Amino acid sequence: MVLRYLALVVLLTINVQSAHAIDVNRPEVRSFIDKMVQEHQFSRKQVKAVLRNAQTQQAILDAISKPAERTIPWYDYRERFLTERRIRKGGEFATAHAATLNRLAAAGAPVNVILGILGVETMYGDITGRYRVIDALATLGFDYAPRSAYFLSELEQFLLLAREQKLVIKNVQGSYAGAMGPPQFMPHSYREFAVDGDNDGKINLWNDWDDVLASIANYLKQFDWHPGEPVLADATYVGSDATTVSPAYSTGDIALNETVASLQAKGFNFTTSLPDTAPAMLITLQAQGGPVYRVGFNNFYVITRYNRSPLYVNAVYELGQAVAAQAPTTP
Repeated sequence: MVLRYLALVVLLTINVQSAHAIDVNRPEVRSFIDKMVQEHQFSRKQVKAVLRNAQTQQAILDAISKPAERTIPWYDYRERFLTERRIRKGGEFATAHAATLNRLAAAGAPVNVILGILGVETMYGDITGRYRVIDALATLGFDYAPRSAYFLSELEQFLLLAREQKLVIKNVQGSYAGAMGPPQFMPHSYREFAVDGDNDGKINLWNDWDDVLASIANYLKQFDWHPGEPVLADATYVGSDATTVSPAYSTGDIALNETVASLQAKGFNFTTSLPDTAPAMLITLQAQGGPVYRVGFNNFYVITRYNRSPLYVNAVYELGQAVAAQAPTTP
C-alpha cells in the first residue's frame, strides 16, 4: 500500500512539472502582450487572460526536439506512411471528393500531391492533433529558444486568426507545433493561403473539405507550382567520383543548387522531359540495401515549402501515386 501511495505521488509530481501556466509577468511575455495591444489593438486584459489560460507542456518540447524527419531513415519513414490502410483510405477519400478534385485539376492543381499531403499530414482528417494550439504556440514561443521568434510570430497570427474567425481559443486543437485541421496549416498559412473553396462566404479548414482541398492547391500555387512538370525522377549513379554524391539533406540544405545537365555531368543517370538548364537538386535516401538517388525539380522544392524535409516530400509523392491508382476516377 505504501509503495502504491509513493508511486501515485511520483506520478502526480511528474504531471505537475510537465505542464504549468504561462507567467504573464515574465519580460518576454509582457513584451508580447504589449505588441498585441499596440500593433493590433487587443485589450491588455484579454491577452493576459488568454495567456494565463495557456500552459507550457514538456511533451510539446520533447516532441519538437525529435521529429521523425530527423531521427529515422527513409526506409522506416516510408513504412509509416505507405501502408495498405492509408492507401485504401486515400482511395476512398479521392472517390468521395472526385468532383472537387477534378475541378481543381482542371485549374492546374496537382491532385495526386494534394492527396499525398492530406494522407501524410492527418490520414485524411483522422489525426489532426491532440494539443491545444494556444498551449503549443505559447510553449514553443516562450520556452523553446531555438525557434522562439518563429513561434511567437505564429502565436501572434493565431490570436489574429481567432479574432477574425471568432474562434474559441481554448477549444482549438492541433499538432504539437500548432498546425491545424486536416491540412495542418499554421496560423500564418491559414490567414495568407486559405481560400473559400465552395463560395459559401466562410473559410473553414476543420470540416469543409472544399475549403481544405482548394486551400492546399492555393498554397502550392502561391509557391510557384508548375502545372504539368515532374516532381522528381529516379536516378542511378554511374560516375567514378564518389565525392560528388551528397549525403541525406537536412532542412537547411534544401535548394535547387544544380541543373539537369550538371547532375548528369556528375554521373547521375535519369530521364526527364525538362531541359538541361532546368533547376534541380540531388536527393539521397537511405534504403535498407544502401543509398537511393532521386533528382528533385522545381515542384519538389515547392512541396518542401509545406514541410522542409526531403523524406516528407518523397512520402507525399509516393502516397499520392499509390492513392491515384486506387481511385481511377481521380485525375
